[in-house]
Amino acid sequence: MKSRGRAILLAACSLGIAAGVVYADLKKGYYAPAELGIIRQVAPIEFLPDSNYQVSPYPVPAVDLAPGDGLQDVQIYCNTCHSPRYITMQPPLPAAAWETEVNKMNKTFGAGIPEDNTKKIILYLQAHYTAENRKL
Repeated sequence: MKSRGRAILLAACSLGIAAGVVYADLKKGYYAPAELGIIRQVAPIEFLPDSNYQVSPYPVPAVDLAPGDGLQDVQIYCNTCHSPRYITMQPPLPAAAWETEVNKMNKTFGAGIPEDNTKKIILYLQAHYTAENRKL
């Protein structure tokens, strides 16, 4: 009697597992053999050769950097790798930290800023973006 009960339990479990496998295969996306290798997609839009298409310009948020000597150098050289917004997003840094940051950009990251311009950029950042003089 015990062995018959075990056999019934084993058969019920096997049916449950088989049903689960079939359901899992269905959810995975296995389909009939006739549809294998076929990708069903919506037909692409046909563009007419005589139509006019327009793309709007990429939005560039305006950055209000403080006016002063060195601003033009910052706009020219700091735009090469990142937006000037990166400067205004920084917390007010000490003057020495700005010098370290600019030298890191130039030497470590290879910004290639000429020495005269590097000095102007450092002086500009120290004059406008330290804790003592930054206007938030």
